[in-house]
Amino acid sequence: MVTIKRPDEIARMRQAGQILVDILDALKGQLRPGITSADLDAIAERMIRDAGAIPSFKGYGSRPPFPASICVSINDEVVHGIPSRVRHLFEGDVVSIDIGCILAGWHADCARTWAIGTPSRKVQELMDATRRGMEAGIAAAIPGNRLGDVGAAIEAVAHERGYGIVRPFVGHGIGTAMHEEPSVPNYGRRGTGMRIEAGMCFAIEPMFNLGGDGVALMDDGWTVVTTDGSLSAHFENTIATTTDAPEILTERSLSGS
Repeated sequence: MVTIKRPDEIARMRQAGQILVDILDALKGQLRPGITSADLDAIAERMIRDAGAIPSFKGYGSRPPFPASICVSINDEVVHGIPSRVRHLFEGDVVSIDIGCILAGWHADCARTWAIGTPSRKVQELMDATRRGMEAGIAAAIPGNRLGDVGAAIEAVAHERGYGIVRPFVGHGIGTAMHEEPSVPNYGRRGTGMRIEAGMCFAIEPMFNLGGDGVALMDDGWTVVTTDGSLSAHFENTIATTTDAPEILTERSLSGS
């Protein structure tokens, strides 16, 4: 069942989203050769709890339960990378950080991809295109449009550059649960799918690969990698649909609220 959120409920999700914005800013500042992905996780968990929130990811699922507060996916890892005390970052690594928190029972979820040091042109273009894909999907998430319009907008950006699109892992509704109905694919056909209404909240999160579409699940039960070993990028924002433009709840609030 797809739920319509009231303004006061969206306000709680906005507060959760602003916590994540602060943490991502802090994590970006820590990205350097030698730091471990577990170091980043420790920083994120401390900041989430200091803000009065709860990590969405820690203990999530049953394959086994996710053991950390953030996902850190490096290079050919697409999503759900498990932080490790022995996984050090190196110059040139492409690092995707996915983070979520619960504040007063309401979730926010977002992801960013950065490079350690100065990225090559092809890496920068991949990251830029993935962010543009997210932005195109968000722009299409307006009342009267359909979910197929969102997916088609994202897919068109990937096809401009010939990037692979990760299909098994998609965006989703979000609210009092991290994953709510509906699924929001990063591909689709315009004019198809569920009609979007004001008050719906979505996490829109394209994953583009420098190579093909194929991905595989690693033996840890969580980490997803590209099957051809190509680099991958991941961007995600939680949004609320309004009668006007979508409101992005996991970008810096201009009002400071």
